[in-house]
Amino acid sequence: MTTWSTTSRARAGIALACSALVALGLSACEHAPPAKPQKPSTATSAANAGGMRALTAAARHEGRLTAIALPHDWANYGGLIQGFEKKYGIKVTVEDPQGHSEDEIDALRKSGNKPTAPDVVDVGDTFARSAAQQNLLAPYKVADYDSIPESQKDSEARWSNNYGGYISIGCDANRVKTCPQTFADLLKPAYRGKVALEGDPRRSATAFDSVYAAALANNGSFDNIQPGLDFFAELKKIGNFNPLSSSTTSVVDGRTPISINWDYINLHYADQLGRKGVDWQVAIPFDGSFAQYFALAVNKNAPHPAAARLWLEYLFSPEGQNLRLRGYARPVLMEVMRQNGTLDTAAAARLPTVEGTPQFPTDAQLEKARNTVDQGWAKTMSKR
Repeated sequence: MTTWSTTSRARAGIALACSALVALGLSACEHAPPAKPQKPSTATSAANAGGMRALTAAARHEGRLTAIALPHDWANYGGLIQGFEKKYGIKVTVEDPQGHSEDEIDALRKSGNKPTAPDVVDVGDTFARSAAQQNLLAPYKVADYDSIPESQKDSEARWSNNYGGYISIGCDANRVKTCPQTFADLLKPAYRGKVALEGDPRRSATAFDSVYAAALANNGSFDNIQPGLDFFAELKKIGNFNPLSSSTTSVVDGRTPISINWDYINLHYADQLGRKGVDWQVAIPFDGSFAQYFALAVNKNAPHPAAARLWLEYLFSPEGQNLRLRGYARPVLMEVMRQNGTLDTAAAARLPTVEGTPQFPTDAQLEKARNTVDQGWAKTMSKR
């Protein structure tokens, strides 16, 4: 059964009346008044808010945007924040920059209507689905929403994937004689105490996807992530697993000489840390090739609702998507931009070549995998 609001009935009535006038050869409806703009806090698109000019003006009036868990060296967030602030004159504050996806969801849940709540989140898409199920996100369609592949967005527009990459193995060649190229290599005795994840896979989307990649490398599948847990149990048992979460700092000082992370993070390390004498080499393991995207969403209770929506518009615009690309992240609109001529082709040419077309797990497969990891990781790490 379809439920219509009073506004919907009114619009339908206008549409029927216009159809009747057109049939009579009249044109009075060409100048029918537009629908009344919605408040930014309830707007589901820029058009719904009165257009980009009105949304921008409202965002500038708010003057602030609060984000969470966005390190400047992650997928070029440094460049994106700088570009947004310069273009719109809106100050961006990032809380808990080293936080993980689950920390972001916790912050939404705990902050409620507080003025210190995050306006926006950037989370792994499995965590985005969880946040949507908990009714924490506001529906919002950016201008290019229809161009985003169906598999990379929520059907109710509560989140949309913005950028992604491939799980890779980064290695400090100054500290490791022969750098690993595959997951199978990581089991070699030479890597004792050296192999780190980006965090706990129950809280970190990157670590979770690293377990998924390890599963694919060990006869697992999108339907079966258990071999990934078994792989890390073996890695710990033989002493190769390093329990420290890898970060820029731990890579620079050598505490995590081998790090399983996204290719855009490891490639950024290779670029930036070379100046500090770190010879960081990057391999995308052919035995566990796994690609995934990260989702952007607006907090349902965003203290700065217009700025939150403008932030999404910016990150999905050609300018924002090309800034992603310059940080080695693969924009979700990359192929669309290639076709319409807005893609930074020089930046695209710097991406590592990957064989085949990436495949992605379904919602049901992701949910099953998340449950398996949530229930099994502690047991995995307890094995000796």
